[in-house]
Parts: sequence; structure tokens; C-alpha cells
Amino acid sequence: MDFYELKAFLQLSRTLHFAKAAQEVNLSASALSRLVGRLEEETGVPLFDRDNREVALTEHGKRFAEFARKVLDEQNELLQEFSQHGDSVSGTLHVYASVTACYTIMPPFITRLSSAYPGIQLSVETGDPAGAIAAVRESRAELAVAAIPDDGFEGLDCVSVRTSPLVFAASSTGMYIQVDGSPQDIVSTMPLILPKAGLARNRFDTWIKSRNVKPRVVAEAEGNEAVMALAALGLGLALVPKIVLENGPYAEGFIYHTAGNALGFYNIGFVQKMQVGGTESQKKIHLAVTDILHNTRW
Repeated sequence: MDFYELKAFLQLSRTLHFAKAAQEVNLSASALSRLVGRLEEETGVPLFDRDNREVALTEHGKRFAEFARKVLDEQNELLQEFSQHGDSVSGTLHVYASVTACYTIMPPFITRLSSAYPGIQLSVETGDPAGAIAAVRESRAELAVAAIPDDGFEGLDCVSVRTSPLVFAASSTGMYIQVDGSPQDIVSTMPLILPKAGLARNRFDTWIKSRNVKPRVVAEAEGNEAVMALAALGLGLALVPKIVLENGPYAEGFIYHTAGNALGFYNIGFVQKMQVGGTESQKKIHLAVTDILHNTRW
């Protein structure tokens, strides 16, 4: 096995989609499949469970992913050490963020990071906000953008950046422009599109249980972008943070109905581990990120 094969394996372990991963590493899907087969033959164990519809890491695959990340991090550390001058901070910062976070929360952070620490490069994994905390705890990302609950996350450093109310969004050309009644009336009478998991879904489920309301759920999806895509089709009202509608591709073509105080506000910010081990480069990057997070007036 070589470094390129490890990088290709990690890309597949992140996307769990042969076509997408193959495109990212400039291979055909069949070539990537053969590469995985060579790794499985060399390790002597199956690294992925795969059929015609789904791809998933086996337990051996998860362990091999940890090994691959460590090897590539150490390679990067060595190369940075060879090219590094003085005591500058350099290396790769792995970030997990939703698409919405990439055009709302991330830009000011990236501006400050690149200005103060130009030697730090970003590797960004996009995905459902509900997966952000797992990405940090599993060390797939050193930093993530997430919805932060009132009591934070145990053992993690949380820095709030902004708040946003949860609202019900609808296509401005659809059937649900005019909606009357309280949030309870909306939930019980209007077709709803909900996220499958995450803070918004947890709050929604807790609220309807406390009010003994039976909602009309017509669709569920992973991530705000997928929820909004279904709302664009006119299927119903999408439960999303208002920030999703204020920037990017959903700034036009949608209206929203307030949820009042029923579901509260989204507290959105950065999450990282309190301390990190690993290489000296990783430790320096962690200190640099901590400096920016805690010494910036967001």
C-alpha cells in the first residue's frame, strides 16, 4: 500500500459512495473498487460491507481508517517539518461543516485563520449538521460547526457564534404561502418536512410530546439542504433554522412562518476537543484555532 491508496481509502470512508469518492481522487469507480480490493487482500480482512445500494465500513475498516489518518498526518508533519522555517504553525486542519455553515459561519473564521496562520491548510468535510459532534469525537475532524445545546457538549470546547430561530419554510410559489394559526395549529394541520436527527428534531419531538400534538410529517431528510430541496418541490413546510434562508441558494424563492417561542433559538458555533494529542504540528494547530475562537468578537 502507498500514500495515494490510503488517501483514496479515506475519501471513500468519508463519502461511503464509490462514484463520489472516485471523482475526488481522479479515478473511475471500477478502479477505486480494485484499489480497495488490493487493500483488503493485503490486510487480509474486509474493509467495507458493500452491496448494490449501500457501502459501510466494517469494524476492521474503522480501525484501518484510524491507521490511515495517522500515517497521512505523520507524513504531512514530516513534510511540513522539512519545509518549515522558524517556529511557524503549519499543517492541515480537518473541519466538518454543513453547506450552510460553509457560506455563513466559516468565512469570517477562514479569513482570520489565513491572516494569522497562513501555513495552516483546510480540509473540509461537508455533511448533515447532526453528524458534526460524532466527527469531532471520532477524530475525523479537529473542528466542526454545530448547533450547540444550552448545556453544551460534555468534554468539548464550544464557542457560540450566532443564534437563529427555528422557522417553517415554504416555497414562495407553492400552496403554503398563507398559513394561519399558532405553531401548534401549523404542526397539527400542515404537511411537514423534518430533519431525521439533530437538535432541531430533538426540540420538535420534545415539544409535540409536551403538547400531545400529532404532527403531519410527509417527509424526512438528512441535513437542512435536503429538507429545503423537498420544500422547493412544494411538499410542505420545512423545519429549518432561519439562517438557512438568509444566505446562499435559499435566500430567494422561499417564505417562512415563525414558530414563535415554541421551538426556541438555534445556538450555532464551533466545537472542538478540549485538548488534542498527536503530532507537534497538530498540537500547534489546536492552540492556533483555540486562540482565534476565544479571542475574536463574533
